[in-house]
Amino acid sequence: MTEITRVPLQPIAKGSVGKLWLGIAALALAAGGVAWASLPSYVKVETLSAGNGASPSADDVVVINYVGKLGDGKVFDQGKQVPMPLSQVFPGFREGVTQMKIGGKYRLSVPAAKAYGPAVQRNQMTGEVVIPANSDLVFDIDLLETMSQAQFQQMMQMQQMMQMQRGRGGPDGPGGPGGPEGMPEGAPQPPVQPPQP
Repeated sequence: MTEITRVPLQPIAKGSVGKLWLGIAALALAAGGVAWASLPSYVKVETLSAGNGASPSADDVVVINYVGKLGDGKVFDQGKQVPMPLSQVFPGFREGVTQMKIGGKYRLSVPAAKAYGPAVQRNQMTGEVVIPANSDLVFDIDLLETMSQAQFQQMMQMQQMMQMQRGRGGPDGPGGPGGPEGMPEGAPQPPVQPPQP
């Protein structure tokens, strides 16, 4: 038969139980902080004025008015009636805009991880840093219109044809029915290359 060796336990000193529980609580708080820090960052869409139209899909082109700001409120970009293919913008912008409805006004907050991350964004003309690395971004957006990629391409082709006709003095030239720019009044004028917020 084997004998079990007994090890006598030392009594816990007075006041040590409280210190033990404080240590356990500190460890639990530290673990919670690490868990919180490792949570993925998310895109926040705040409705300033609700829209009543359809929501765009991630493959659509949207026409928007927008103001882009850094976390400290400094404006880095803005535009009016800008057609923007959602397939060509950073993930957080696309994710937020697809939660909006036509006719609404929204504030979109995008964490750096879903925007440009560690990449610095510079003005292509001056080389000036416009968006520093790891910047959270905020956009005020009016969602005016949404269209498919095919509709956008068709609109671009029509605009190019009108510009060619205008260059030859066609019916849509200066003073023609399409107005001085060859597009109906109020129609969005898509840029040659859509901006990339």
